[in-house]
Formats: sequence, structure tokens, C-alpha cells
Amino acid sequence: MATKYFEGVGRRKESSARVRIYLEAGPLTVNGKPAKEYFTRLGDLDKAFSGLQATGREGQMAVSVVVTGGGVTGQTEAVRNGLARALVKMDETLRPGLRKSGMLTRDDRMKERKKPGLKRARKAPTYTKR
Repeated sequence: MATKYFEGVGRRKESSARVRIYLEAGPLTVNGKPAKEYFTRLGDLDKAFSGLQATGREGQMAVSVVVTGGGVTGQTEAVRNGLARALVKMDETLRPGLRKSGMLTRDDRMKERKKPGLKRARKAPTYTKR
């Protein structure tokens, strides 16, 4: 791979993705595997790399991703966010389109913590009068 790249970090829930875009045509790799092998669920691959489709740069560049933590959906959306940020670093004119499609906004929804005396974050034990 070439040494010149643009990097973006994306996060979602407990997932964190470091995305590098190389300016030459090449493969899409995630954690050392081809992206098609890593994102096996239907639609996840398209969602993760939708930034390339939105900007019309599909097949024109190599993308290398290192993603850790969380589940499949969190990782997919973390890659999407990181890729959008890397694309903006590469070309600032892409910002309005990516912003409009919601790829640059970090989804800050997280799992709510469990509270003492409750079974989960909000589920209380069954009330019994006697």
C-alpha cells in the first residue's frame, strides 16, 4: 500500500473504528480480512461503505479499517462514521453532502447503566402487596 493516506476515527456505542483511505484503487479490508468476509450480514457492507457511494468514489481508493469493541451494528456504524470523517479530511468539499446524509454525526446513544435495586436500567422487581 502507498504511504499517503487520510485517517478518520468513528465511534458508535462501544465500538471504535480507525479508517484509512489510500488514494490508489485497491481492496476494502477490515481487521486484515476482505470487507465482504468481515461484514457478512445482509446490508452491513453497503451501510459501512455508503460514504464511498454517496461521494461517487466507489472502486477508486483502497480502504483499511481497524475496528474493535461492541457488536455488529455498532461496528458497522462506527466504520461508516470514520470513513465519512476520513473523506472530509481528504476533500473538504464533500462535507455538505455527507453532513446531509447524517454520516458525520456521531450517534451518542449508549446503553443505560443498571441502577441499584432494579433488575435492569429501569425494570423494577415485581411488586407484591403480601
